[in-house]
Amino acid sequence: MDQLAVGLAYASAAFALMGGLIGSSIGIGKAGSAGSAALAEDPKQFRNVFILASLPMTQTFYGLIILIQYISYVNGHLETLTLDKALAILGLGLAVAVAEFFSAWFQGIVCASGISELPRTKGAVTFSTMILAVYVELIGILGMVFGLLGLSLIG
Repeated sequence: MDQLAVGLAYASAAFALMGGLIGSSIGIGKAGSAGSAALAEDPKQFRNVFILASLPMTQTFYGLIILIQYISYVNGHLETLTLDKALAILGLGLAVAVAEFFSAWFQGIVCASGISELPRTKGAVTFSTMILAVYVELIGILGMVFGLLGLSLIG
């Protein structure tokens, strides 16, 4: 068992989760900040603010899924994990981290923009904002899927 290889592979799992956590925190913070201002203007928009501000949280779950899958992979391949495979896993984990980070961050920006228009549109912009936020969400989903596909190709 190559302890360096195992450590790098475990680190890749942690990086994937970290990207989701940090990106989600930033995205929710941006959307929540806009939500506070919107609610001061129109408290009836709480439900819409709550829905839109929570959307950037999903990237954390994608990072968690990667963490679980990568740790399961490493635990099942402790005796055969080589440094080159571990570096490949590390690269995948970093790619997932970047995808989740930016997806959540920019989804928060999209949601914040929509939230800021809730009082003016009396909530009519909620669905349109959700659709636009889904486009950004797709990058987080693809980051997770590609991370899982890449892991399956490593063997």
